[in-house]
Amino acid sequence: MNTLEPKAGERVKEVRFTDDAISVDIFDGRTITAPIAWYPRLLHATPEQRQNWKIAGAGYGIHWPDIDEDLSVQGLLQGAPAPRKVSKAA
Repeated sequence: MNTLEPKAGERVKEVRFTDDAISVDIFDGRTITAPIAWYPRLLHATPEQRQNWKIAGAGYGIHWPDIDEDLSVQGLLQGAPAPRKVSKAA
């Protein structure tokens, strides 16, 4: 049976940034890396805002209070970019 429930080892250990990517180390030893362009709030944040992150959601998420952004380990593992806003046609 395949389940989407997070596992204990899938908790956030560390978060790092390069110029074009975010990398999240999780306690089971894996590192998840995704393009920062997938997350516009992080892309447009200052380096200081990106570094001001907190572990959230019992360890299964990351929160950036300065830019009101949240990512989950589950979303990162699924390769899910941030949802795009749909603009209404004029």
